[in-house]
Amino acid sequence: MITVPDTARQVIDSGSFTYQVRASSWLGDQLLADYVPVAGGQEDTDRSLAVPDRVTLTVPRVADGFDWTPTYDEHPLAANGQTLKISLGVGEGDAVAWFQRGEFLIISSAEDGDQVSVTCGGLLTLIDEAKFAAPFQPTGTIGGTVRQLLEPAVTVDLTASPVDRAVPVSAVNWDSDRLGAVLELLDAWPADIRMNHQGYAEVVPDTTPTAAVRAFTDDPATGTIVTAAGSSSREGGFNIVVVTGYAADGAEVRGIATVDSGPWAYGRGPANPLPVPYTYASPLLTSNEACRNAAATILRRKMRQAVLRRFEIVCPPDPTLQVGDPVAVTTGDVDGLLCTVESLVLPYAPAAMSIKVVQVP
Repeated sequence: MITVPDTARQVIDSGSFTYQVRASSWLGDQLLADYVPVAGGQEDTDRSLAVPDRVTLTVPRVADGFDWTPTYDEHPLAANGQTLKISLGVGEGDAVAWFQRGEFLIISSAEDGDQVSVTCGGLLTLIDEAKFAAPFQPTGTIGGTVRQLLEPAVTVDLTASPVDRAVPVSAVNWDSDRLGAVLELLDAWPADIRMNHQGYAEVVPDTTPTAAVRAFTDDPATGTIVTAAGSSSREGGFNIVVVTGYAADGAEVRGIATVDSGPWAYGRGPANPLPVPYTYASPLLTSNEACRNAAATILRRKMRQAVLRRFEIVCPPDPTLQVGDPVAVTTGDVDGLLCTVESLVLPYAPAAMSIKVVQVP
């Protein structure tokens, strides 16, 4: 969750407040426009995707005598490396608190009648585009290799990362997929990557939250939920994660993690009492302990995608909420269930937002 002043937090939690958006355009460290007149738009984020973020905006074609149609390479809305720093303002009356929501890469922009339609992606788009020109063999440490693969396109903060360790010598060669290589390194570490709203990547441990940053309830008197719809599916279901790697002498090493509760509980759940494995292998894993740690991380991620209780909530916008945030949900027979935000659709205008949340494993 993005931290805002207490006064802004109070009005956001109330569900009734002034809500504004503005953007600035950058090309590297060069400010191209300190004010882009955003007429509307929204942010779609899904943490199950390699590049989670997508932003769509509309801008008046002409405003204050300036034509916002991208007609030259360094135009503020051209798609030649330009990024938009999106800021949102919340408050009451004339007292508006502004904070940066994120920095996003312009993917496309085009004139559409009397406005310009702009599509942006998260900064990891740069890494997704940047395939290897020749086979790449990692050396050094996992953290150092992650930094080598992302920078200078995306700045990396390893301050809160797990304890680093060496990459096994000659363990792997990657042929083309740079972002896939980053994700494989993170699974083997194990760690998670998230884009900070200030425009850099943070590598952090994958941990299970224990407390909610805010609560959603459908209580008719004090509730903040407009609607809350539950859903259930067998697709992608599993009850055990099996991870394999190779020790320095070539011997196979292995680690497992099992679903221990709920309908998919391993060996006893009614969803399927027989083993339903999800398998993963990486030469970056060289010990049973490393395999077990990776299995536990992959188990949590796969459970969020497949076998846990989930809800879709429509509510007044909370522009500080981010995917991965822990929230408490009260609706129907569910009372204060701890969940994490897996995806969200946040309008950049006074309108309801939609979030999909999944029970914490």
